[in-house]
Amino acid sequence: MRPGKMAPAGGCGSVRGLWVSLTVLALARVALAITEQYPALSLLKQRQGPAGGCASAGEWAEQYSSESDSSFLHFHESDCDIGGSSSCESVLSLNTEKILSQAKLLAEQKRFPFATDNDNTNEELAIAYVLIGNGLYDEAIRHFSTMLQEEPELVSAIYGRGIAYGKKGLHDMKNAELALFELSRVISLEPDHPEVFEQRAEILSPLGRISEALSDLTKAIQLQPSARLYRHRGTLYFISEDYATAHEDFQRSLELNKNQPIAMLYKGLTFFHRGLLKEAIESFKEALKQKADFIDAYKSLGQAYRELGNFDAATESFQKALLLNQNHVQTLQLKGMMLYHHGSLDEALKNFKRCLQLEPYNEVCQYMKGLSHVAMGQFYEGIKAQTKVMLNDPLPGQKATPEYLKVKYLREYSRYLHAHLDTPLTEYNVDTDLPGNFKDHWAKNLPFLIENYEEQPGLQPHIKDVLFQNFGSYKPDVQELVCVADHLGSMMQYETPGFLPNKRIHRAMGLATLEVMQAVQRTWANSKVRMNGKTRLMQWRDMFDIAVKWRRIADPDQPVLWLDQMPARSLSRGFNNHINLIRGQVINMRYLEYFEKILHFIKDRILVYHGANNPKGLLEVREALEKVHKVEDLLPIMKFNSKTRDGFTVNTKVPSLKDQGKEYDGFTITITGDKVGNILFSVETQTTEERTQLYHAEIDALYKDLTAKGKILILSAELGEVDAVCNLILSLVYYFYNLMPLSRGSSVIAYSVIMGALMASGKEVSGKIPKGKASIKLVDFEAMTAPGSEAFSKIARSWMNLKSISPSYKSLPSVSETFPTLRTMIEVLNTDSSHCLKKTIVVV
Repeated sequence: MRPGKMAPAGGCGSVRGLWVSLTVLALARVALAITEQYPALSLLKQRQGPAGGCASAGEWAEQYSSESDSSFLHFHESDCDIGGSSSCESVLSLNTEKILSQAKLLAEQKRFPFATDNDNTNEELAIAYVLIGNGLYDEAIRHFSTMLQEEPELVSAIYGRGIAYGKKGLHDMKNAELALFELSRVISLEPDHPEVFEQRAEILSPLGRISEALSDLTKAIQLQPSARLYRHRGTLYFISEDYATAHEDFQRSLELNKNQPIAMLYKGLTFFHRGLLKEAIESFKEALKQKADFIDAYKSLGQAYRELGNFDAATESFQKALLLNQNHVQTLQLKGMMLYHHGSLDEALKNFKRCLQLEPYNEVCQYMKGLSHVAMGQFYEGIKAQTKVMLNDPLPGQKATPEYLKVKYLREYSRYLHAHLDTPLTEYNVDTDLPGNFKDHWAKNLPFLIENYEEQPGLQPHIKDVLFQNFGSYKPDVQELVCVADHLGSMMQYETPGFLPNKRIHRAMGLATLEVMQAVQRTWANSKVRMNGKTRLMQWRDMFDIAVKWRRIADPDQPVLWLDQMPARSLSRGFNNHINLIRGQVINMRYLEYFEKILHFIKDRILVYHGANNPKGLLEVREALEKVHKVEDLLPIMKFNSKTRDGFTVNTKVPSLKDQGKEYDGFTITITGDKVGNILFSVETQTTEERTQLYHAEIDALYKDLTAKGKILILSAELGEVDAVCNLILSLVYYFYNLMPLSRGSSVIAYSVIMGALMASGKEVSGKIPKGKASIKLVDFEAMTAPGSEAFSKIARSWMNLKSISPSYKSLPSVSETFPTLRTMIEVLNTDSSHCLKKTIVVV
């Protein structure tokens, strides 16, 4: 690593967002497993028997198959650098007698591989093996070579020389090639020794030759199965992302020796990476029963709970890991990221700072430190941290980290936000101000290669950072406003695996709900609004822009942008919102409850397709479909037609209310693959200019009708009018969900508009979005899978439990006037309102 360069997290690679982080950290650990848990050339470290003692002499092959991880040799490796240091001189001279003594004992007990029946030969071999044990690899190689000149097929010498070449360092390809050559010679002479195949695998795997290493380990298992061999092979399958096969090997290993906390941990990780979080948690807990001070198990348990959305349990697990080692960088990093996505930015920042004290060049912690500062309005510190990440250019041939790809977008956006801190929000528009190509590249997470890009101006000294605003300094009615917003925002939380509660998002979207309510009420009373520097009657996009504004500032890391405001060239090609439901062996737990619903739709479409294109085979297809109960069951049916052999796509349709009988393109379901474990099952919406115009026309018509009925409702609060307005609001948002017009955040933005517009009509959402296996609801997927707007309205109203709004909402201050600038918005999102939980919220 060059001086001044950031080392990736934990020194072993940056982390991504889902477990964006744990995946890479786990893989990095596994990549190092050859030297950590499954030591390369493991025979050169002391090996213990199952009971913890050293194995008896002459049982080398049996020892090698035992479940302990240390070598049969007693000697510790030397840390000296043979270049003239006094410590090395003592090894070479003062320890000569000791080395000979050790060799004599070793020879007498034949405690080295491929011992012979000749005592003199064994003594000579033992000396070379002791030299290896003391780190004197070149001397050992010379000693073995001398013996091989006299006896070219002396297997133990060939084997030992191969070990010595490997111990010299596999970073030197010459050493690796020589080590492999020698071990291959041993296999040709003694093909029935599993330990040699394992040793060769331990050299092949760090060289990236995983398939060859797997082949060797399979051969070793065929010769003599052992818990260690299954665990070793499982590790390599894990590296290859074949989690199901890795799981089978870890399970077999544990059946042979159940007391293996490391194997149990990796068994849990195979569950985790397939989205089977509850099973992963059970495995991590079992690993902790076997090893109570297992930091990696606590860390993994914390991350699994974080993915489930259980903040308290995740915090407890991370804290236990840090009690065992307060300097555990990976845990600090993961805990900090969880705190950030929980909305606890100040606490997150403490973890990132501590992480950087321990690892100054940790790119993930540096990026997240900069992001946390910017989100809290501390732009000077934030951009300083961002710049450090930007300086970490990838080395030639090195892949850029996610943080490096994102950081320049964040810095440019941070500069833009800082310049507009005190400009009234009504006087500018992010979507029109930011350059089109910048928005397009940012939303698509492309490398920052934008032609003729003109950077945002640097920070202006006269614009100060955002200062902390004490909650008590707000007037009582504003305090009440914030507490009500916190409550309303919490009503939008999905109670399903994969969604961590974020109190900052809750407050932001609660305030958005109240601002939408107030803006819609003014519109129905014929008042105009000030938007984007113009005073006019509010349109439907203005209503959504209120929520967009709050969602953007709550987390500046995510580009929340209108897709129809992208450059024309980008829009003409289509802009995809893509969700993987199954990718390979990884299941997206967030949408698991919708698999059956989507599967029924696919089966119906397959019948329609074969009815039109394969009528003779329709009966066979129908019978086959009756046996389809999960996505994998569709694979044989794909073979029925040459056009679907490699996969197929199915398009949903969205019926128009404006033009009866007309349908719009909904989302596209794609299934490809040839076997279980190699499937891509995904959904996406493609935002093209033509599709956008069709949906806009539908939403325009609904909004016009909604405004007219809303004005009538202001004058006459008849039950029928209220009901009609509620249905119009839900229908309008149904088309918004299916359009997916934003690069991020469409779901929570749409739901805050639903809640705010319903409140403007005199109805309040009092029911939370359902949880529980039989009734999990993701509002966006409910809209996307509903057969029409009426069906969606019916489903939504079934859990919303609409009730008449409390009159005291009218006494709340205006959100737009109370928080007219970015500075005031950030201040209120930063302020601690924990005492809201201790007081009664009057209006709810």
